[in-house]
This record gives sequence, structure tokens and C-alpha cells, in this order.
Amino acid sequence: MVIKSLELSNFRNFQLLDMNFDKKTNILYGDNAQGKTNILEAIYLCATTRSHRGTKDKDIVAFEEQEAHIRIFLDKKGDEVRIDMHLRKNGSKGIAIDGQKLKRASQLLGVMNVVFFSPEDLSIIKNGPAERRRFVDMELCQLDPVYLRDLNSYNKIVNQRNRLLKDISFQPELAGTLDVWDMQLAGYAKRIIRRRTAFAQELDSIIREVHESLSGGKERLEVIYEPHVKEDEIEDRMKKNRERDIRLKQTTTGPHRDDFAFAANGIDIRRFGSQGQQRTAALSLKLSEIELVKRVTKDTPLLLLDDVLSELDSSRQNYLLNSIGDVQTIVTCTGLDEFVNSRFEINRVFHVSKGQVAVQTRNGHPEDCQ
Repeated sequence: MVIKSLELSNFRNFQLLDMNFDKKTNILYGDNAQGKTNILEAIYLCATTRSHRGTKDKDIVAFEEQEAHIRIFLDKKGDEVRIDMHLRKNGSKGIAIDGQKLKRASQLLGVMNVVFFSPEDLSIIKNGPAERRRFVDMELCQLDPVYLRDLNSYNKIVNQRNRLLKDISFQPELAGTLDVWDMQLAGYAKRIIRRRTAFAQELDSIIREVHESLSGGKERLEVIYEPHVKEDEIEDRMKKNRERDIRLKQTTTGPHRDDFAFAANGIDIRRFGSQGQQRTAALSLKLSEIELVKRVTKDTPLLLLDDVLSELDSSRQNYLLNSIGDVQTIVTCTGLDEFVNSRFEINRVFHVSKGQVAVQTRNGHPEDCQ
């Protein structure tokens, strides 16, 4: 899969932008706060329906404007695919594929698979469980539409059950209605647990080889799924914890409290690993994500590297760059000097400044993208 072009209007600091990408390596360079990451954000939005920054749509639309538009043309296994996204300051986003409007934003997931790697991702191992669940859920939602539906249904039931738990404190007679919600919640929870179990096993088989190479054969990394409750125990645990749920006014049992462990040579590096071990494991995780997408989709994902190379030492930089292979890559950085002594093949260079993008030609002169 290759992104051919990107068009933006009133998106963040880009009033109007039209740029074409090379099918291999693309560099976006320029000073900080000029718009480099905004370009990656637009691409990520068209792959996942949400900003990697967690920003609301209304805050993405340019100041004093009411709407923003994104258009992407993809080459997907030889077929051209057009994605249009319409963001509004007041109202929900509109999405269309090849001119056909989608009824639900979630239908976009899986059309364009991306792997996004930023300096913040280097902390995914040592951060809290929510970060690791978010990583797993985002990857599974792009690869498995059944999981996406189950997760959405599960989250809706948890929210409805939590509202009911709050109402019970004022109307105790409503407690009897919990049985209906608990039965539905348990059904979706079991499917989520089964899929996360399979995902962890598949990821584990990939990451072991990647990490062994990255660590020079010194470490063996394992991915271990830690479900908050076992599949065959969820009904009993929910009944046992019902009084506590009513007291706390929230659902305390289920996969929304799962975690994933990473063990290097049998040691849990979430708690006992050095910063170097944790960063190397995070890099292994991202590289494994690329391979996993290839296996499932039989196609290559788009790799977005947001100023992450400056956070890696030379050996990790070289390993990452040598592992990209046939994956189309878009890299942001503040300058080109960091690439001079590397074996990084640069196919197209863009200079980004104050919401303007210019292609760096072979003779060194810039040409506007618009």
C-alpha cells in the first residue's frame, strides 16, 4: 500500500496544501512548530478516524474557520482508493471512500493501515496499562472488523452499566436490572479476551526474533497477556463484585482493566528494566507491528516516524532504518544533517515552514507543493 498524494484545506496551520509522495522514503524537515507533525496527523486521522494527539475535531480546524478537509489518494494492491474526510467545528466528521459516504466512521478502519512511531511511544512499556491497551486495541481495530464491533459494543455496555450503577444509589430497586447488562457484557468480554489472547501470541512469535537481533542476541523478549479476569470466570467475578460496583458506581471487572507484560530474559521490564531496555523493547514492538500488518493484510503498512530518530542512538537508528525495507515511510526531523552519515536512502525531501511545504529538488532549490 502506498499513499500517492495528500490534500488539505483549513487543517491546523495549512490553509491549502497539495503534495505528492514518493513510494519509498519521504523526509519532512524544518523547525519545530511549522506543521510537520500536522501532516502526519492528517494521514493518521484518515487511517484511524482519530488524532494521535487525542485532539478533538473542533480543535483541528484552522482558527476562524468552521470546516477542514482531508483528501488522500492511495495505491492499494494496484487499485486507486480515495479517502475524503470532512471535519467540522460544530458537528460530527463526514467520511467518504471513492465518493461513497460512510454511515459510521468505524467503517474507515482497515482501509489504510499505518504504523505511527513518535518519541512518546518509547515510553509505552513503562507507562500505565491504558497505554498498552490502547496500542493493542488500535492495531486490532485496523486488522479485525469483528474485534472492532465487539470492542465498541463492550465499551457502550460498560458506559451504560456505569450510568445504571450511579442511578442505583438514588433508586435501589434498579439493581435487579443489572443482570441484563451483565449477561451482555460477559458475552462481549469473552470474545475480546479470546482475540487479545490470540493477538498476544502472534505478536510474541514476531517480537522474539526482532528483539533478539536488535539486542545482539543478548535478550529474549516475551509478550504476555494479563487479562484482568479469565474468560471462564467473568460471570462469577461480576456477581462477586456487584456490591463493590454499586458502592464505587463503576464496573470493576472486565477487559477494560487488562494489561500486557514484556519480559526480557524472564524479567518484567515494565518495573525492573532499565530505560535502555524499555526503549529497545518499544522499538521492537513497533517493528513487530509492521511485520504483523504484513502477515494479516498481505500488504505493507505506511510507516510514520515523527521526530523519533533523534531519540534513538546510532545503533538503534541503523537497525530501524535497515528494517524499513519495502515499507513507504514518511519521516519528520528538524534538519537533514542527521541523515548524512547514515545508510538512509532519501527519495523525496520536503521543507516545511509556517504552513507551507516545498519539494527540495536535486539541485537544492525548493518548489512549492501548491
